[in-house]
Amino acid sequence: MNLSITDPVVQAFIVHSAILAVKLLAMSPLTALMRLTYKCFANPEDAKFLGGKVKLDHPSVERVRRAHLNDLENIPAFWVIGACYLTTGPSAAFAILLFRLFTVCRIVHTLVYAVVPFPQPTRAIVFLIASGINFYMGLQVLLFYMI
Repeated sequence: MNLSITDPVVQAFIVHSAILAVKLLAMSPLTALMRLTYKCFANPEDAKFLGGKVKLDHPSVERVRRAHLNDLENIPAFWVIGACYLTTGPSAAFAILLFRLFTVCRIVHTLVYAVVPFPQPTRAIVFLIASGINFYMGLQVLLFYMI
């Protein structure tokens, strides 16, 4: 196994990892924007400074916050499992498809959860597809190295 930065699968993983990192980093300002929009803050000093109130359960703020937490649970796992998956010599086309699909699912998950709430099962479907990709890659890594 000779992984190289010029390998299209490695490049795809790097690009999709960067997209996901930027998406993950964007969630904090989105949460802050929602807090400012609804004047609902988590800390008394913020509420006093910005002219709002301490309120921890505004539905719109909580949706963005929960979407962010969900990203924090799933995207780092993708980075670790995806990097390990690269070392198994996967089919280039299939690996790139998995990376793209995971990235699209995580973006859609945030859109339908935090930005424009869609009725279920939309969010559940994209969540399950992305989770399935992580589980598949993880299983492939285990099978490759346990045999």
